[in-house]
Amino acid sequence: MRSLVIGEALIDRVTSPDGAVAEHVGGSPANVAIGLAALGHDVELATWLGPDAHGARIEQVCRTRGVALTPGSHGAGSTPVAHATLDEQGSATYTFDLEWAPETFPTADSYGHVHTGSIGAVLQPGATSVRRFLQQARAGATISYDPNLRPDLMTLDEAAAAVAGLLTLADVVKASDEDLAWLSPGSPVEQVAKEWATLGPALVVITLGGAGAFVRVGRSGEQARLPAGVVRLVDTVGAGDSFMAGLVSGLLDGGLLGSPDARQRLRAATLEQVLPAVERALATAARTVSVAGAHAPTRAELG
Repeated sequence: MRSLVIGEALIDRVTSPDGAVAEHVGGSPANVAIGLAALGHDVELATWLGPDAHGARIEQVCRTRGVALTPGSHGAGSTPVAHATLDEQGSATYTFDLEWAPETFPTADSYGHVHTGSIGAVLQPGATSVRRFLQQARAGATISYDPNLRPDLMTLDEAAAAVAGLLTLADVVKASDEDLAWLSPGSPVEQVAKEWATLGPALVVITLGGAGAFVRVGRSGEQARLPAGVVRLVDTVGAGDSFMAGLVSGLLDGGLLGSPDARQRLRAATLEQVLPAVERALATAARTVSVAGAHAPTRAELG
């Protein structure tokens, strides 16, 4: 069963507190695709690259990591770059230089699962094409979504509209407490997760940084908070994407994503049945923050 990830792939140009600069292949959807491949899943990436050295590097890294780029991924004028600045605690702030205007996607019925999120789900004109594809793909595939919002690139109204629309299509939604603080300032995570679950997702997961994650099962309303693992923090680059890859991986392995039948199993699932996937997500994120850059752990690394 193949999975498709749709969204931006870019170069993360990371400036450390001491002024040192390093470049890594990144972009939230690309990180998720690479993370899924590292965990042994058959995955492709639909993205938007330019005819330049950065684009060639991204394609090479994806190929090396087992992720194929779909036709239509090479139409940008230049490859996107994200400028990340790390503070003394390893947290990153970003500015971006990118465009997002893909028009051609693969055949919708070629995949059992589709993931999207971040810039590619909001930034026009490409976001409209992404949503149209998801509407087509949903008949035969499950869908996961990570808002991973970027206030420097989108208005609050744009972000809120995109989130509201994609919640009606997604089976699984993973967001961060930072996403919620911007979208719904002052609202408890429990309240937002409950509201989101009524719009369609069978599973809503909110990451809480070093405090772990909050989980709500849509059908039953069961919920829980899971602690994060104790690790030595190097930086948080790619941590949320690694969590997303681990979550999708665990749900695929559990037969709760990957087909219309899996969608029905997920909708009937209990909290106990989804917790192994959330635990895998926490483990992948913990491994990622202990290594510089958006490291994608393998199953062997998770132990």
